[in-house]
Amino acid sequence: MGTRETPIQQPPEPAGASRPKLDPQTRARIEQAVLEVFSEREFHRVGLIEIARGANVSLQTIYKYYGGKEALLFETLDANLARLAVRMLDHLQGLEDYKEKFRKVFWVSLDFFEKNPKVMQLIMSSVYVNTWRKRENYRNPELFGTFIKVLAEGRARGILNDQVDEKYLLDFIMGVLGRLVQMYIHRGQKEPLTRQANVLFEMLWRALAKPA
Repeated sequence: MGTRETPIQQPPEPAGASRPKLDPQTRARIEQAVLEVFSEREFHRVGLIEIARGANVSLQTIYKYYGGKEALLFETLDANLARLAVRMLDHLQGLEDYKEKFRKVFWVSLDFFEKNPKVMQLIMSSVYVNTWRKRENYRNPELFGTFIKVLAEGRARGILNDQVDEKYLLDFIMGVLGRLVQMYIHRGQKEPLTRQANVLFEMLWRALAKPA
């Protein structure tokens, strides 16, 4: 069973209220501890005291800067998805050919989760969709906005299937990516997932390209 901590009583905080800033090094230690612990166990089996000990900070620090376990989990997830978005935008610089741009988005996504499997493990073990969808993180504007922009461009240029909205194309892509990464982790595969990226991309491309 997870360790239970005694909650520190704090006055209620208005929704959206800004919290004090945490120094980058401490934040990095806390987020790493979140990945290590939450990626291995379900949300309800994790105690905040474990995160505090893993990050070498006080429990009061967690409450002061994050407010609670759910906020801590989602802020860590959001920070990691934002890292993926930054990498994606960086790799898209200078690419003009649409298919190659789309291929790069796919490859960067596989590469990120291949190198950061604990992010996907965290999503698999501790993120409940009914809770996530109520948060702004679920619509992470940096990451999903980049995907939507690329997909909208493809539909506008008559390259991708335009019989459905780009959000459905995004659902299709995320379903494929999620399954690929989850099973890569579950099977304990050693060969890099990106080694198959081009073959997998061509399969996805045939599904999403506008029918002749």
